[in-house]
Amino acid sequence: MTQYTYGTALREGFRHLLANHKDVFAIGQGLWSPWYVGSSMKDLDKEFGKDRVIDTPVSEAATTGLAAGSGLCNYRPIVIHPRMDFMVLAADPMVNQAAKWSHMLGGQAHPAVTIRGIINRGGQQGAQHSQALHSWYAHIPGLKVVMPATVADARDLLIASTLCDDPVLFIDDRWLYDQTDELPDSKDVSLHDIKPQVLREGSEITLVGAGHATLLNLKAAEMLKQGGLDAEVIDLRVINPLEYDTVVESVKKTGRLLVTDGSWETCGLAGEIIAGATERVPLNHFKCNPVRMSLPHAPAPTSGPLEEVYYYNEEDIVQRVHDMMNGRVKAKGPSSFEMTL
Repeated sequence: MTQYTYGTALREGFRHLLANHKDVFAIGQGLWSPWYVGSSMKDLDKEFGKDRVIDTPVSEAATTGLAAGSGLCNYRPIVIHPRMDFMVLAADPMVNQAAKWSHMLGGQAHPAVTIRGIINRGGQQGAQHSQALHSWYAHIPGLKVVMPATVADARDLLIASTLCDDPVLFIDDRWLYDQTDELPDSKDVSLHDIKPQVLREGSEITLVGAGHATLLNLKAAEMLKQGGLDAEVIDLRVINPLEYDTVVESVKKTGRLLVTDGSWETCGLAGEIIAGATERVPLNHFKCNPVRMSLPHAPAPTSGPLEEVYYYNEEDIVQRVHDMMNGRVKAKGPSSFEMTL
């Protein structure tokens, strides 16, 4: 067993892939920098060469288009976007090209490309540097979307994504990088084997999330336990395609569902999970209405004090759970933050 942080676990995933699969290469901006992508790729260019860890000029569309095309030519490229916000500039090769090719070519060709998008919020970075746009991409058929929340999944889902024959969007979040865990030696992993995971069993309420929202749910569950409430925590891990069975079985047991998401509510992941659960769980199993927690419907602020209001934390989740347990949840109107803007 070896001790890793979330960031160094990502690096170990890259190292395993580059060492064991000669068709893998990484491309993107800042890959040779000691700080640009943090500890997640440190010195890999020195270990494997700059022809396999390729630092590029700033052109999101060019690097992603090159990687997507390489995925059709017997390579398994990983293209890295240090900020998910600017990955929007690469939407065409992702959404209109890679996600469609297998379907349009009758399954005879598969663009085995992995696109890594990094969520980088907080620190007064403002509206154009703080977005988590996972729900956009999860809407697209043919594009798998994964959001690792744990140290183990940071490494293993990167490996699984890269070894998948379909295009995969791999989303990691810098707010997760400080986590630590001991992991066994790395090995090849199949993305088809990855299902939602119950990280903490409970009997009174089901907390569902992906990425950083899962970490907040785990912290909230520990706080609830101290107050005598038993919460079950489910990490979705893969948000396209979504698998509902784990959530459904949990809600049948607990009768309560709270879904947290690190993005906005409208057409978002939390609403999709609630819709899927209510379609599959008989209504008489619910002890109260399902509830979603998301960001205010407004761009992220630059002010530090406003950020403290804008982003919810584990204490806010605990309060919402208590509201649900005591029948105080009502239909949500605009928040005071939204009304102020």
